[in-house]
Amino acid sequence: MGEGNRRTVRDLRRTNRAALLRHLYFEGPLSRQELGPATGLSSGSVSNVVGELVADGLVEAVGSTASDGGRPRTLLRVAPSSGHLIGVDVGETRVRVGLFDLAFSEISGADLPLAGQGHDVDLVVHLILDGLATVLREACLPAGAILGVGIGVPGIVDAAGPDGAVVHGQTIGWDAVPLEALLRRSTDLQLHIDNGAKTLGRAETWFGAGRGARNAVIALLGSGVGACVVADGRPYQGACSSAGEWGHTTLRVGGRRCRCGARGCLEAYVGAAGVLDRWREAGGDPRGRDEESALAELLDTADGGDRTAVAILDETAEFLGAGIADLVNLFNPERIVLGGWAGLLLGPRLLPAVRTAAAAYALRHPYAQTSIELGRLGPDAVTVGAATLPVGRFLDTGGTPAPARIPAASANLTP
Repeated sequence: MGEGNRRTVRDLRRTNRAALLRHLYFEGPLSRQELGPATGLSSGSVSNVVGELVADGLVEAVGSTASDGGRPRTLLRVAPSSGHLIGVDVGETRVRVGLFDLAFSEISGADLPLAGQGHDVDLVVHLILDGLATVLREACLPAGAILGVGIGVPGIVDAAGPDGAVVHGQTIGWDAVPLEALLRRSTDLQLHIDNGAKTLGRAETWFGAGRGARNAVIALLGSGVGACVVADGRPYQGACSSAGEWGHTTLRVGGRRCRCGARGCLEAYVGAAGVLDRWREAGGDPRGRDEESALAELLDTADGGDRTAVAILDETAEFLGAGIADLVNLFNPERIVLGGWAGLLLGPRLLPAVRTAAAAYALRHPYAQTSIELGRLGPDAVTVGAATLPVGRFLDTGGTPAPARIPAASANLTP
């Protein structure tokens, strides 16, 4: 009985720490007096828990604010330097690694090109490990100072297996790749692996255009297409974490061949590769060295009055609007955010036409409750979102460091 009571007290203490830490992280700076009503904790509990968090170096004072006739109230925030985290974006042409403090100021970064070799598993693993070693070396930080590493990857991530996250990346040729186990051969850092569109969604809902929305869809348009569905404030995963594969919903039965092998997928029409293929088939001649420069060339050509380029962009806007209408009808979001490098490149020109097409294809009542916006965090949002994965665990546990698989002092990062 006594041991059970001790566990209950310990759990309550951790819950209180988590509540205060999370509120300070997202809403701070705040005073102790503001934290009580905001979290539902008594003034005594707030005082005790804040004292612990300050003593642990997780919370710090950042000035004061005037009170109603009394002494100025000290403002508190989560100390940015009290933890560091790493985000990794396994993208279409590169692996991007960023090291951040808890305020998401980037301390160091590394861009490692895939060099035209596609997503060869051994190469991707090597580049991730090389990037981790590079950012730690540049920041002069030991592995033990890192709260964790978040990794955004293309494909479906099944994290329920005994050996950690397994990636099913049909469009890049990954069939049940045990990515976490492969990385753990060479690093003892805590790893959190998720789909890249979902990490983008976390970034935009935490810091960007999705902030404050309880029900939203954050769409990623690159060469491929994906989405993060946020339901009641949380990313919706589905039965096996594959929810959000919006790019592989069927736009046209028997239509264009998609990278996944099926026909008529939305991705085959509005993903960057699909848009450029349609332009070529219509007589266009993109000469850009990569998809991003070729897509910019399409926009420039349309701006110059080329009718074929204009028609391709108009058609893309209608396809995209129809796909967004499906999201409106299925999920009734209050906000849809268009991100990803191709979405941000095409969005400023296409967004008015996309909204018009979405309104034409969606049911009127749910569409009237939805706004369609561009993402605000730029092309590196997947990296930022990946880094939120270890922060989520850090906040949920009240700032308790993640246990290392092997003591952090012996961690190695040899590619």
